[in-house]
Amino acid sequence: MLSGSVQDRGHLLTEQRNEGSRAIDCMPVADGFDLMNAEDRGIALAVAEAKPAIVRAIELVVNAFRADGRLIYVGAGTSGRLGVIDASECPPTFLVPPEMVQGVIAGGPEAMFRSQEFAEDSAQSGADEVDRRSVGPNDVVFGIATGGTTPFVHGALERAKQRGAKTVFLACVPREQVEDQAEVSIRVLTGPEVITGSTRLKAGLATKMVLNMITTLSMVQIGKVYENLMVDVNAQSCSKLVDRALRIIGTLTGLDRKAGQELMNRAGGNVKTALVMHRKNIDRTAAEAMLAHYRGHVRSVLESPPDDSHGS
Repeated sequence: MLSGSVQDRGHLLTEQRNEGSRAIDCMPVADGFDLMNAEDRGIALAVAEAKPAIVRAIELVVNAFRADGRLIYVGAGTSGRLGVIDASECPPTFLVPPEMVQGVIAGGPEAMFRSQEFAEDSAQSGADEVDRRSVGPNDVVFGIATGGTTPFVHGALERAKQRGAKTVFLACVPREQVEDQAEVSIRVLTGPEVITGSTRLKAGLATKMVLNMITTLSMVQIGKVYENLMVDVNAQSCSKLVDRALRIIGTLTGLDRKAGQELMNRAGGNVKTALVMHRKNIDRTAAEAMLAHYRGHVRSVLESPPDDSHGS
């Protein structure tokens, strides 16, 4: 039921009308394409403007991971779904446990497939989700609300701060329109949407870009990537990733595919271990010990002196 107490959000940047798209309802499809494509070109620039805050957020996440903490995204609607998607892609890409990066969406798992917009209005539900996950000082809770006002997200961030966690907030409206109390506030100002208020468009694309940077660069910092190769890929999950693992081994060792497969088998299916075994001419146990000593950073292991006895 509608109520006169519903907040007027018409002043928000994401709710304002885009003057360039007022005639989209009578445009030929090709012109509509050109309009949307032109609007989307500015998204990367808007993300770049938020670089300092994004970098600070990544630093918080890296510190959390190094302390065995977690990154927990919290959002509603498109924002929540994008958080869940980013979290779900980390285990196969970087071989991390599913609980290390989590996505929380208002309305629960069902909201991933069927809109449950009413769920975003409860700040208490957001706080309850934080409590349910026993959030603590080693964790980062990352709230996503492109329009800036989602009670579910603000409730989660407030409770996370009370529990001692680090907090990050991402919105596509300026702080003078909507305040937040997060430790790091990321504001990516993508402007009015082509369809007024439809933040699954430019704001959604910006959110995806930021989340890609958050997890990817954090994983790079903790040793999940060597050069630009995903050396911690889950090589035991599906044929595509097994193939990728074998190609990585071939690229970095010069071994043919059969020899690379044999090496990976001896390494227990772990690409990092296989690379260290080959380069250092050591067995699996010693390779695993060296990787543990260097906190999983393949470059540090491979560039270590020949007489490095760690793990021997």
